Amino acid sequence: MAGVAWVAVDWGTSHLRAWLMDARGAIVDARASGHGMGVLEPAGFEPALVDLCGDVLPVPVLACGMVGSRQGWAEAPYTAVPCAPPGADAASFAPVKMPGLSVRILPGVKQVRPADVMRGEETQIAGYLAMNPGFDGVICLPGTHTKWAHISAGEIVSFRTAMTGEMFALLSKQSVLRHSVGGGWHEASFDAGVDQAISRPEALAASLFSLRAEGLLDGLDPDAARARLSGLLIGAELASMRPYWLGQQVAIIGADALSAAYAKALKTQGVPVAEARAEEMTLAGLTAAYTELYGEAA
Repeated sequence: MAGVAWVAVDWGTSHLRAWLMDARGAIVDARASGHGMGVLEPAGFEPALVDLCGDVLPVPVLACGMVGSRQGWAEAPYTAVPCAPPGADAASFAPVKMPGLSVRILPGVKQVRPADVMRGEETQIAGYLAMNPGFDGVICLPGTHTKWAHISAGEIVSFRTAMTGEMFALLSKQSVLRHSVGGGWHEASFDAGVDQAISRPEALAASLFSLRAEGLLDGLDPDAARARLSGLLIGAELASMRPYWLGQQVAIIGADALSAAYAKALKTQGVPVAEARAEEMTLAGLTAAYTELYGEAA
């Protein structure tokens, strides 16, 4: 394909996303497959990349995400906080067989006390800082494992992870609450759940079972139960992360619906919030790493 100068890759546990980029930093094409790290052996990464992008290789490839984990293509060691989001100078090279192919994998970030790690989110943070120079505050990255990162002077000072998204999936699909939770949404019930959990986070376990009891005794609407479950979990997370967001400027990077839920919950606490899309910030972070290697786009 003409005009492709490099390939930006976001390689997670369940997905492989690639953007074919020209020398000016514009997207020529976007591609994706289900060949995530979770379904590949180390020898399968290069064939998966070639299957997706072989028509433009061997142009340079910059990748982030779980592809750099211990179970990935090549381990990209974590950089310890406080640190700037690690760029191309800290990248690891993946072992390849294709002549001329160069695949750099950006490292994740670690925190020793309390122990925490991120891999992929640091590239989104790099993208946000590239597009918002001088930002000081907190970046929240909602997802299966939500990250809260304190940013100052261009560095990740500290961060914490909450398993809220995974807890929601487990509770709504595999616990007794699966009999009470629907597939829709009810805004007022979400708001009530957030308020309840922020006010009494220590009562979370009991509040969760009340969803089942109210369904049995009072006919609680399943969509309202689902929304309140989400509100309870996000509210409990906000209560635990209060030192991160209280009195801070907060930016949220994530998928539209989930980011909107976090933004609404934070705004009820009087917190100013800016929102950015995860995919756009990932690409911006990878582009910043490419620029570090090859200079500004022509």
